[in-house]
Amino acid sequence: MAIVAERPLSLWPAAHAADARRPRSQQTKLGASDTVCARRAGYLLHGRTPTDGGEKRKAILGTWLHAGILDAAREEYGWLIERRVEDATVRGHIDAVQLDAATAARLPKRLRPMLPAEETTVEDVKTKGTYQWDNVLRYGASEAELRQVYLYADLLGSEGFASVKGQRQLARLGPVPVARIRFRFINRDNGDDYVQEIAYEADRARRARWWVQQVRAASNPEQLPRTFQGPGISAICDHCPFRTACWGLLVAGRSPQSQLIHNDEDRAKALAEYVEAGEQMKPLKEQQKLARAKLDGSEPGTYGDNVLKWSGGNPTKVDDVEAMVALYRRAGLEVPMAPDAAAMKATLKEVGIPVPTRLDHDRRTAMSINVTVSKKS
Repeated sequence: MAIVAERPLSLWPAAHAADARRPRSQQTKLGASDTVCARRAGYLLHGRTPTDGGEKRKAILGTWLHAGILDAAREEYGWLIERRVEDATVRGHIDAVQLDAATAARLPKRLRPMLPAEETTVEDVKTKGTYQWDNVLRYGASEAELRQVYLYADLLGSEGFASVKGQRQLARLGPVPVARIRFRFINRDNGDDYVQEIAYEADRARRARWWVQQVRAASNPEQLPRTFQGPGISAICDHCPFRTACWGLLVAGRSPQSQLIHNDEDRAKALAEYVEAGEQMKPLKEQQKLARAKLDGSEPGTYGDNVLKWSGGNPTKVDDVEAMVALYRRAGLEVPMAPDAAAMKATLKEVGIPVPTRLDHDRRTAMSINVTVSKKS
């Protein structure tokens, strides 16, 4: 009898296995993309074993989308993609480099872009979900994302392309000064994109270098600060591969942050911070309530930099007693003289008949306001 392999029910196990096999170098150098959190970078640099796995589907989808976009840019525009840069302490792979005309002319024709950039530009592609999209449109790249790309740009400007297989010709260019940094954000849920461009600033690059120096100077990861506020508050901490190493095992009924309190002095300080935050928030909440009241009755639409949407305000569902009485009569059941809605519902559910409801247009759900940033034309 031939043995037939069991048909896979899902491709995600294969995707996770392939992701686990992706080459990940030993951390003798800190990766520019690992500079999200100081303590996490310390764990990587000191060779600590990750303590947490977790769901990686969003990350894997982002990786696939990221690779597809860059491949298309290389084929259509001749961009230099996934190019390695490094020095003695930091390494990384730049998503895309667009050379200016003078620099591109020093390369063989096969490596030149179809259209040189006005200024040499380092581009980084980031994929985001819809939940994060409004923050992307309002605030652009985060501090961690800026630090990562400034490290790339600084490495390219000080060291040039790494002299490794596949980019020897690029390495012969030597240091390549960068004039512009570009972030290309892609919404992985609907395909929207948003581009943020900024001029290269040497001071920001120096600050990124200083950050790396502080991480490297620590004798152990625990000496380094936690950049984010911990599980349950920060999504980055929720999905961090070193969550347990950093915050310890979760205790039922207690937040991980509770371990930061060691004595009454700590409690007094935390209480003072809580009260101060409340005092700062109170006038802002009142201001927001007033603005919300002013907008009541406004039509949804784009006004200035923001988009106004409403949700709720719909009729509520209530038990349709008249329909239940009709069901009772059709079923030959005795209808109470004063219909008892609760008892009738229980009887209908017991015999498997859906309980009829109707919309009460006099009782409506609460209206909720939703404000997002408008798309720039």
